[in-house]
Amino acid sequence: MLLKLTGSSCSGKSTLAFCVSGRLQQVAVHDFDEVGVPERPDRHWRHRMTEWWVRRAQEYQDRGIDLLLSGQSPLGEVLAAPSAPQLDGIAVCLVDVADEVRRDRLTARDPGRWEAAEVEAFLGWAAWHRGHARDPRHRPEAIINDSWPGMAWHRWTGWTAEHPRWRTHLIDTTGQAVAHSVEQVEQWVTEQRKAHRSGRAAGPGTGDSSVTRRSSSG
Repeated sequence: MLLKLTGSSCSGKSTLAFCVSGRLQQVAVHDFDEVGVPERPDRHWRHRMTEWWVRRAQEYQDRGIDLLLSGQSPLGEVLAAPSAPQLDGIAVCLVDVADEVRRDRLTARDPGRWEAAEVEAFLGWAAWHRGHARDPRHRPEAIINDSWPGMAWHRWTGWTAEHPRWRTHLIDTTGQAVAHSVEQVEQWVTEQRKAHRSGRAAGPGTGDSSVTRRSSSG
């Protein structure tokens, strides 16, 4: 299955993913950007790479390994990736942090790099993630407009917040020690894998009638 840690920059996604990697068996841990980021990454690039990572998750799945992936693709993009129906399960967790902490982390990580407007864009993207995690009807145009043509948005655009497959777990790292946040991620991963292996829905999954899950016979 694909276990996705999502959120805007400097929430702690990659740090948590790699800190938890040694605690989990049969889990491959990767960062979305590790294969390279263009000088001006756009929506098309993120959508194409989301599909690329979904295919990597499928390759791991075929070997009995789950993929824990950190990156900024939200639930709606993962579900709309062309190959998403080939995954046995999908679970998404939003790693978030308060705006003032995100500002401080951006400054510490990239001193002098970001203009005020760019920092505000990071904060706006974080706010959008929060709304999207709660309700698929929250400004879907932010990811759908001018998107990569291969995306299958119809899989979820008719859903409401009450749809059983629209689930994003939340971990807020504000004021928390890294060790505590790592424990939360480990617990989330363990619970999602246990639910999946027992046949119960893990996260949004791919079991909706519009996203048919591959049968055990292949």
